[in-house]
Amino acid sequence: MFPSRLEALKTAREFLEGFCAAAGIDRQPCLKLNLVVEELFLNTVKHGHRGGSDAPVWITLSDRDGAIHVTYEDRAAPFNPFAAATREMLEALADTRREGGLGVLLAHGLTTESEYAYLFGRNRIRLALAA
Repeated sequence: MFPSRLEALKTAREFLEGFCAAAGIDRQPCLKLNLVVEELFLNTVKHGHRGGSDAPVWITLSDRDGAIHVTYEDRAAPFNPFAAATREMLEALADTRREGGLGVLLAHGLTTESEYAYLFGRNRIRLALAA
């Protein structure tokens, strides 16, 4: 569990890298994992909590069936970054946006599975990335 603050991103990265090392995951999949989780985390901090909060972010990882499985949860307002409507909106605005949104598209392209739910006051995103 990490606070929804930019300075907590370093600790979250260390957690991800420690997981990869312990699970024997190669560098490339670990870099992809870092990129996807970083994008989700930054969106939580910047947009979900308007610059940061002590509200928790939960990151759960497992390595099974040749994939890295991630469960990412936060207490920000409901938002599904992988919904078709969100993707279409971001793609339509890509040429006019100065920043933001493109990382979600990139992160989505790196995953092999994605699932979103808003349960018990939490955004829950489950992802799989090829290990």
